[in-house]
Amino acid sequence: MYKVKINSHRLRKVLKVLILPIIFSLTACGQGAGDVDATVYQGARLIIGDGTVIENGAFAVNDGQVVAVGTTASISTDGAMTVDLSGMTVIPAIIDAHVHMSNTREEILDDLRRRAHFGVGAAMSMGSDPEGTPLELRDEIVPGHARFRSAGLGITRPEPGRRMVHWIDTPAQAREAVQTEASRDVDVIKVWVDDRDGLYDQLTPELYGAVIDEAHQHDIQVSAHLFELEDAKGLLRAGVDILAHGVRDRDIDVEFISLVNERPNLVLIPNLPGRGVSADYSWLEGSIPDEDFQRLQNIDDNTQAQSAHAIQARNLARLSQEGMTIGMGTDGNTPWGAHIEMEDMVLAGMSPGDVIVSATKNSAEILGLDDMGVLGEGYSADFIVLNANPLDDIKNTRQISSVYLRGEEVNREGFVW
Repeated sequence: MYKVKINSHRLRKVLKVLILPIIFSLTACGQGAGDVDATVYQGARLIIGDGTVIENGAFAVNDGQVVAVGTTASISTDGAMTVDLSGMTVIPAIIDAHVHMSNTREEILDDLRRRAHFGVGAAMSMGSDPEGTPLELRDEIVPGHARFRSAGLGITRPEPGRRMVHWIDTPAQAREAVQTEASRDVDVIKVWVDDRDGLYDQLTPELYGAVIDEAHQHDIQVSAHLFELEDAKGLLRAGVDILAHGVRDRDIDVEFISLVNERPNLVLIPNLPGRGVSADYSWLEGSIPDEDFQRLQNIDDNTQAQSAHAIQARNLARLSQEGMTIGMGTDGNTPWGAHIEMEDMVLAGMSPGDVIVSATKNSAEILGLDDMGVLGEGYSADFIVLNANPLDDIKNTRQISSVYLRGEEVNREGFVW
């Protein structure tokens, strides 16, 4: 049993869950789609984000919120502006549940602006945000920018020469590190359980167990970077909430599947590695720095990378088949990476529809964003208008006609990196 200690940021989340449905219900009943301030988008295929698809659908947006969703015939347009999206497909804005962003306000805003260009509506910076990082940005809604969430500064054993996070060697230090991050009001606690190819000592079960226990006493979930199957099993036994990577050293076994099935609320963010094959990145030309584009275009076949990818792809496919909740994350700081990751998840064996649920509804829940991830009544009007159907080919998420955040179209013309 967790001892619940709700901090101010989490309290705002709780109040939002309780109050927003009432507000949106009043909005829908009192004003409805026909209000003069409403806009009705009609005629598109609507991929809702929860697995539902509405053909020839329509939805009404008022004051940055979705106030009605249904078929075109069912949504009134009396007194409302209308936008014809016939032949288009609409999906919720993408949520990236695992990134590592910059640390200054100006740089973070640049990161969030670039993500919005590619249809990403929110992202979680997973464990690399030291003291001084402007975490108050989480409470700001900046037009044309994705929303920001943070795991603060992560926790691991001493790794001289690598990134500076909380370095711990005792359970007392583990608990102190969690307390420090809890005082910063972080959204998640991040641990690294990895010896970095034998270069460093790694967190032991005693140490990460203390982290998980202390975090749960503060009502904060724990996300774990991991590599090996045995470490993944230990983390599951200790009560970890989120696997920030899949198992990478071997195929998972029956014991691991059993441990996963005992934890229905456990979440996996696969973060698949590069496939080690050349691919067509022409869809990015002109929208990212030329050196980045050329680097992608010059990727050669790499059998070692292919083997590493294959292990994680098989593990992802098996866990998805078992019904585990899957999120979507890209690691690093690549604003366009979600579209590559989603393709890789489909190639691993997931259906395009399931991948879209992972990248919208499931990832929004990981970030604690109760008003995002679904194109539904009472949710923020964060959506992407696509020129083609991603259920036919997941790469069609790249065929972006327009992006809307909080009901306002993101200016994607003349995008400057």
